[in-house]
Amino acid sequence: MNARVRDSFHVQAGHCEALGSPFTARLLRLLADGLMPDGAVAARVLDWPGDPDGKADALALRLAGGLHHLAREGIDPDLAAVYSAPPDDDAALLAPVLAALHRHEAALLRWLDSAPQTNEVLRSVALIAAGHWLAARTGLPMVLSELGASAGLNLIWDHHALVAGGRRFGPAEATVTLCPEWSGPLPPDAPPRIAARAGVDLNPVDPLRDRGRLLAYVWADQADRIARTEAALDLAARLRPEIAQADAIDWLAGRLAQPHPGHLHLVFHTVAWQYFPAAARQRGEALLTEAGARATDEAPLARLAMEADGETPGAGLALTLWPGGQTTRLGRVDFHGRWVDWQAQG
Repeated sequence: MNARVRDSFHVQAGHCEALGSPFTARLLRLLADGLMPDGAVAARVLDWPGDPDGKADALALRLAGGLHHLAREGIDPDLAAVYSAPPDDDAALLAPVLAALHRHEAALLRWLDSAPQTNEVLRSVALIAAGHWLAARTGLPMVLSELGASAGLNLIWDHHALVAGGRRFGPAEATVTLCPEWSGPLPPDAPPRIAARAGVDLNPVDPLRDRGRLLAYVWADQADRIARTEAALDLAARLRPEIAQADAIDWLAGRLAQPHPGHLHLVFHTVAWQYFPAAARQRGEALLTEAGARATDEAPLARLAMEADGETPGAGLALTLWPGGQTTRLGRVDFHGRWVDWQAQG
């Protein structure tokens, strides 16, 4: 089993490098090769009973989050020192990391219990653009339902601003302004109107109580992401979007059963669907199809998915709109929202 765990750390390191975090990539490679079963944390990691892969248990990111927390909060000064000024020598970086595994066993074992929740707010660039596209298409106010909402940073996407192609989409007073690299046509100038919103998560996190945990999952060498996440957490703490603690598909069934006359019901998920069990995904697809069959022009239903789709680069952005059930490929988006390749016209 050790080989599978070590391989998963190397694979995750590659993802971190591709997503702009050379420090996290280096750290995970050093752990992949240097971790030995000489303590409770290392033994649990190396003997992990589940699937350590990034698309399953995301084991490497669980451990990376715990270590970043110890460094970020100053709980382990030696670790904080190498995080703030990483030494060139690999052994000098690895030594305080391995020492932290022994010094903070109880804390790190708790971090290993929970899957990461990154709340990458830059993914809202796709939601803002799609929201404008839908507003132009339907002209109706929207009811939002987010699956895998976590702290709700992307559930409040209409409070963020997108700057693309020299134009601004979103409120002028937005405290979170997102500036991805943009290619392709711009979305229509049709500001969406949000009438109601709610989300669901198996383990929703509070933007105040869990602030430190959420920031620890942002990679340590990405200061812009950390600052953006802090601003988004401040906004979520003020707006307090409704997020239910429940199974996503059970909750979705209830949301789809509620009528929304005169509104577009937009169900969306960003890099979340892939983590649902296969049976849950199958049931969710069936529920959406059944609800779509009941949709009318006066009460349409849309499903927006920003998910890995087997193609590269980034995630596919697909929108299905009922009545009719036509799926439009809106484009592709970097998993962290750093760039958008918008392909939809009008």
